[in-house]
Amino acid sequence: MTDFRAPVRDFILARFPNLELADDDDIFALGFVNSLFAMELVMFVEKTFGTKVPNNEIRLDNFRTVERMGDLVARITAGDRATVS
Repeated sequence: MTDFRAPVRDFILARFPNLELADDDDIFALGFVNSLFAMELVMFVEKTFGTKVPNNEIRLDNFRTVERMGDLVARITAGDRATVS
């Protein structure tokens, strides 16, 4: 199983280098994320993992934590592989 969390974590920490971030920390509740950065997260996921985030998956809950973003990417990429097979 691929761990999609590391690239997501690295992307966030590159923007906020002094942040101590656990995979289950809510980045919105911590006050580090605004709507612009949220869209950057969507674009990052699409570009980094070579997939498209479906409109129905662009929900705050899917982007609150590194863990949830990793789960999102796992679901999307599994779906991508299923449609190719």
